Amino acid sequence: MDTTQLLKGVLDLAVLAVLRDEDGYGYDILRRLRSAGLDDVGDASVYGTLRRLFQAGALTTYVVPSESGPHRKYYALNAAGRAQLDASGKVWRGFAQTMNGLVGEQTA
Repeated sequence: MDTTQLLKGVLDLAVLAVLRDEDGYGYDILRRLRSAGLDDVGDASVYGTLRRLFQAGALTTYVVPSESGPHRKYYALNAAGRAQLDASGKVWRGFAQTMNGLVGEQTA
């Protein structure tokens, strides 16, 4: 199965989940997604998702000066982003439970 197609459908949820407990800048968010096991996620996909989520009102941004290079733009969840994460998480858990049942795996 091509995981890149699956990833396209859940990248918003994955980015929101990564930002749930800690704000992050673009490359940091990409690194955290990859370290969580989403190795196939592309740089452009993550940056595009961040822009889209910000424009949709789910994220806020702020700039932090960096001593080792250009300033970094940090992204943070706001109330709308947390609500989207909660709603999308419920949809995902229901979908995953259905798929686990179809492919024969037991859920906890």
